[in-house]
Amino acid sequence: MNLHQLRFVREAVRQNYNLTDAAKALFTSQPGVSKAIIELEEELGVDIFTRHGKRIRGLTEPGRLVLQSVELIMQEIDSLKRIGKEYAAQDSGSFTIATTHTQARYMLPKVVQAFMQRFPKVRLSLLQGNPRQIADMVKNDQADLAIATESIAAVDGLITLPCYQWEHVLVVPHEHPLTKSKAISLEEIAGYPLITYDAAFAGRSKIDHAFELRNLKPDVLLEAIDADVIKTYVELGMGIGIIAGMAFDQERDRNLRAIPVGHLFGMNVSRVAVKQGAYLRSYIYTFIELLAPTLNRKMVESAMRGTSDNYEL
Repeated sequence: MNLHQLRFVREAVRQNYNLTDAAKALFTSQPGVSKAIIELEEELGVDIFTRHGKRIRGLTEPGRLVLQSVELIMQEIDSLKRIGKEYAAQDSGSFTIATTHTQARYMLPKVVQAFMQRFPKVRLSLLQGNPRQIADMVKNDQADLAIATESIAAVDGLITLPCYQWEHVLVVPHEHPLTKSKAISLEEIAGYPLITYDAAFAGRSKIDHAFELRNLKPDVLLEAIDADVIKTYVELGMGIGIIAGMAFDQERDRNLRAIPVGHLFGMNVSRVAVKQGAYLRSYIYTFIELLAPTLNRKMVESAMRGTSDNYEL
């Protein structure tokens, strides 16, 4: 048994059981991958994959258990490599953050700027996607951490901790009738064409749920992943918008007025997520603390060991 065989098994699963794609991803040949997997199966005495002819189609029952062990072993190997790199170069290396557009555009710039001033030798990358996509990026070792709304807390294999709370705001032109309402209701909002986030982003599920509880069906004219797009169409008079409060800036958005609507849709919590059992470079702990000063290294390490109490804001 060797590490190459374990890598081949893991990559075959990641590439949806396509050995040609697995070979390309690992810069080797397809016959070599196939032979190594067969030799591992012979050594273990079980079939890892189900087959149709020469093609593998899925995991057998023992294969699923083998894959779990393979993932743990490869994760420990990756941790060993990172430990060596960290002690060879404490203040340099690579760091990849997976996040949503809203977080990248409105919350992270000042944090990233402060981080880069402290660690100018670190090569920082930002990957964007919806919460499910960025969670998968961390689980598949494409990113070191993810930042998104609380939906990522339900993803298996991730350790998540709360960073900060925020609420939605209603954005309307200055002379809009809703600016005169003392306490905006869901019924009032439902009376206008609505422009808001795509279903996968920025607490949209809470917005939909609030309307459903009141048996209301809002007229959603347009959905977007970008608050700037939402605000643009509101400025054009096409409807009213609901965006994350962090996405509204009084100086930049002078043609609009923001009205807090947390009383209608509840408070949202943005969370930071890392892979369970992952090894984090020292500067990643620093980044997390810059993002949320309450999340010091001791607290994050305790959470990753599973020895901390549930921490909520």
